Amino acid sequence: MLTLPFIRANQETTIAGLQKKHVANAAEIVAKLISQDDQRKALLQQAESALEKSNAAAKEIGALMQSGQKELAEGKRAETSALKASIKEMEEAAKAADKELTDLLVTLPNLPHSSVPQGKTADDNEVVLTWGSLPELPADAQPHWDLIKKYDIIDFDLGNKITGAGFPVYKGKGARLQRALINFFLDEAIKAGYYEIQPPILINEDSGFGTGQLPDKEGQMYVTKEEGLFLIPTAEVPITNLYRDVIVNEKELPIKNVGHTPCFRREAGSWGAHVRGLNRLHQFDKIEIVQIHKPENSYAALEEMSLHVQGLLQKLGLHYRVLRLCGGDMGFASALTYDMEAWSGAQNRWLEVSSVSNFETFQANRLKLRTKIDGKSILCHTLNGSALALPRIVASILENNQGPDGIKIPEALVPYTGFTHIN
Repeated sequence: MLTLPFIRANQETTIAGLQKKHVANAAEIVAKLISQDDQRKALLQQAESALEKSNAAAKEIGALMQSGQKELAEGKRAETSALKASIKEMEEAAKAADKELTDLLVTLPNLPHSSVPQGKTADDNEVVLTWGSLPELPADAQPHWDLIKKYDIIDFDLGNKITGAGFPVYKGKGARLQRALINFFLDEAIKAGYYEIQPPILINEDSGFGTGQLPDKEGQMYVTKEEGLFLIPTAEVPITNLYRDVIVNEKELPIKNVGHTPCFRREAGSWGAHVRGLNRLHQFDKIEIVQIHKPENSYAALEEMSLHVQGLLQKLGLHYRVLRLCGGDMGFASALTYDMEAWSGAQNRWLEVSSVSNFETFQANRLKLRTKIDGKSILCHTLNGSALALPRIVASILENNQGPDGIKIPEALVPYTGFTHIN
């Protein structure tokens, strides 16, 4: 969440940043915030002044009573009662103004980093680099939704029977490939210095607010009817919320955590060929990396996280590219996001397999996540990334490695799968 002191001190920067993220009427919103804050402060000052008058009157009433001037004292009491009622009204008005101010602030996205390109859609994202080359596929190459049926490794019909569309059942070598990828990604993260966490997959509203999913994305989240708990859209949420309302010891920074969880997304309104098969699911597995840093170190950490994810893609032999997202395609809470896209050979298109983002102080302000440096309390910077999400990785592996002997397993995964081919 943006802070009012920052907005006041950087009005033009705030307006430009909100405009880059395509927030309508950004200038009017900033003006309204400042006006409401002025109103709130004026009400508090009036209440404080009235309280001083009330306290002074109380002393005067005491003196009048001691001197026997009861009639004058009673008159002052009536004035004091009216003053106290006025104070209560002003305090309630200030409280209402504060709530209105907060309600508006929480709807504003994070401001984008200066390097974020202008743009509205994915077509405006900047290609930072491309690695590898296009896979050489047989003339009769099939998309993964046909391959999974051919080798009987993932069953969408059974998932639909049990739950509904977008909840596949993984079978045999398909299930073992899933488990292999999870263990491979976790092991690689641990080698890179991450500490493994296994968090709950249900969160409360405070946790959803803390990382910026609420109130922005409640329409995309599954919620339990009686308890009002949300199924997590990503492990970022519970892992980052471990540090809600925490003052982290400076010596503990940086914090580097990794966790594997299933993830749940309603994906309301998704349809078409681009979401066929594993391209978009309601439930999927993902390994998430989360870092917490001093502000001055967070962008170096973002580059490190990007390189870690790229290293995984390289070890899997996948042709990929890295994108810097434009203002219109970025997430609500992000200041800078890199997307990694793997090439899907049979579909002849790029598939997003990871997003790595720096949120600067946006989440930390909501979480009240701080550290103390030289005795001064400051907000930390939070970062996270997919390392990696499984469905589209599986789709790319299946499509890019198909041949006459079946589907060849990437060499790095063979110790985890126990087999070299799916056939």
